[in-house]
Amino acid sequence: DVASPNSLRFTYPNTDTTQHKFLTLDSTLLSFLQRRFPLWPPGEPFKFVDTLSCTEAAILWLGFLTVKFALLLLALVFCFVKYNLMFLMWKLEMQKVHHARRFYENLVPSYTVYEVECPDHSFRKFTDDGQYLISFSRNHQELIVYRPRWLSFSCKDEDCDKHDLPSRAKRFDSFFTQLYCVPLASCNELICKDFFLYMESNQFGLFATSTAQIHDAPAVGGAVHGVPSIEKITFHLLRLEDGEILDKKVFSNDFVNLAHNMGVFLYDDLLAIVSLRYQTIHILQIRDSGNLVDVRAIGEFCREDDELFLNSNAQLQLPGNHIENHLHQGQPNLGNSFLSGIKQRLLSFIFQGLWNEERDDTLRIQRLRKKFYFHFQDYVDLIIWKVQFLDRQHLLIKFGSVDGGVSRNADHHPAFVAVYNMDTTEIVSFYQNSPDELYLLFEQFCDHFHATSRNSMYMNFISSHSNNIHALEQLRSIKDKASSSAQFVKKMLASLPFSCQSQSPSPYFDQSLFRFDDKLISATDRHRQSTDHPIKFILRRHPYSLKFKIKPGPEAGSMDGRAKKISSFLFHPILPLALSVQQTLFLQPSVVNIHFRR
Repeated sequence: DVASPNSLRFTYPNTDTTQHKFLTLDSTLLSFLQRRFPLWPPGEPFKFVDTLSCTEAAILWLGFLTVKFALLLLALVFCFVKYNLMFLMWKLEMQKVHHARRFYENLVPSYTVYEVECPDHSFRKFTDDGQYLISFSRNHQELIVYRPRWLSFSCKDEDCDKHDLPSRAKRFDSFFTQLYCVPLASCNELICKDFFLYMESNQFGLFATSTAQIHDAPAVGGAVHGVPSIEKITFHLLRLEDGEILDKKVFSNDFVNLAHNMGVFLYDDLLAIVSLRYQTIHILQIRDSGNLVDVRAIGEFCREDDELFLNSNAQLQLPGNHIENHLHQGQPNLGNSFLSGIKQRLLSFIFQGLWNEERDDTLRIQRLRKKFYFHFQDYVDLIIWKVQFLDRQHLLIKFGSVDGGVSRNADHHPAFVAVYNMDTTEIVSFYQNSPDELYLLFEQFCDHFHATSRNSMYMNFISSHSNNIHALEQLRSIKDKASSSAQFVKKMLASLPFSCQSQSPSPYFDQSLFRFDDKLISATDRHRQSTDHPIKFILRRHPYSLKFKIKPGPEAGSMDGRAKKISSFLFHPILPLALSVQQTLFLQPSVVNIHFRR
């Protein structure tokens, strides 16, 4: 019996009733039967008198369903294999790179030139592509940029390795060529020597100058009380190839934390600058032409038209009746009492999260009283500490108290972390500073928090506990030794959000290649307390031999053991070349050693 041109019905008598049961087959079975029993020409309705029993028809129908399910499963397996094949190909490419980096196990900076004759500059770092060495004059007024080059000399002996180096090997200009010297700071400004960001795709450098801090500045114009003020902060965008200043961005009577790039984050061509004093995240774009273009400001307002809407609404409320206006004379302007847009987004997210946790209205009210209204003022008093990009749409924002925002050590202050979507202006997630859920994400997907620009190839090889088994074992060892799990989690998450370009991509910090004491030296860009003992780099694989040593300071050690000394290490991202800079706290000339492969 024909139900439709695309379906076939088997009819059979019901033994219990006079009704008939129908089994409808889909087009796949129909086409099979048409091929199996070509009784009518193609295109005409297919009529087939059922001679099968009910059991046989059911078996036939289930058989075809099994075939269709098998085909679907095969398609899913194909997609899974295709995806995993792409992942394996990418992994193989990464393994090729990591295998190529094993070449550095035998190419190490094994020779040291102590107390190099060099200008009295403050050396900042190598750029991530190794093209430039950034330094500043000792008076923090000028930028000096060098190009790394290699020491070259001639030797008449057959075994040049045993030959003494020439006397000019003690000179800094034997290893580096000065490209230019550019004055950046005005007479009342100083260069922030701890701040520098590099845009590798265009070879642009971002520098900052500022005037002195005013710690007891009055909180006017919407400023946060307790945050110091800086009369002028200037960001300079330079083309490092020739030192030309392309653009400037000035912040007046504001405060941006410039130490170790904490208040500024660069991702691709997007720049996020955090104004602590006015609680605004300024998003700028660095154009290929070298212009700094304002994209949006997140803080008091979240959308571009928020200010226009609020102002127009305030204008509509102004022509109220005379009596009402007279009654409200002397009262504060309620328009200025609005919470900022980002704070309202945060409070709404917390409220909705607590509301959705309970289904009963009575329990909802009780939970909101305990978890939301009781802590409402604490949430209102939160300020933005630090920001980083996760991608081009999402920001990772740390909130905390005013004291923690301006303190050098904010680990002891309570903090909260939120993910903000700039396109939808919504808070996506919100964590306290010690939740196990956030720590689990941090442990397994640490590389996702290290948001590196797509054009930055070298920064993708920084060791972390999510891509290196040795770093993971080290982290778990610290976790096992911790006295309190909650304190350990809080300490680990205190580093979020990460500071931009704060780690060196040098292969000698690759923990799959070398083992070293991370208390004395690491990829993180920080000053460390100096030691008179050399820092050993030991091969991670068999035979676990000592490959090279880095010793800061004079070769014979310091004569004054009471003076507190700090050291910084500048490793070239590609070459077996490093600088160790030892300095005291009394503005004495630094001791610079050059470590290279002879």
